[in-house]
Amino acid sequence: MEMSFAEILKEYLIYRGLTQTEFAKKIDVKQSQVSEWLSGKAKPSYDILKRIALECNVSADYFLGIIDEPKSYK
Repeated sequence: MEMSFAEILKEYLIYRGLTQTEFAKKIDVKQSQVSEWLSGKAKPSYDILKRIALECNVSADYFLGIIDEPKSYK
């Protein structure tokens, strides 16, 4: 089953033990924006997705659902 961006992000935050606020600060966005992503109401722009991947040291392919898990999960 293919996971949505919201599901993938939620899984990542749980795995890393990050709150929405901590994650928002890490990638320099508002917490409300992260909340909208998690609810499925919105998705990040290309530039923000790139920032997420770089700040989290995880391939953007993971957050796009192209690969099942980042290497750092193994």
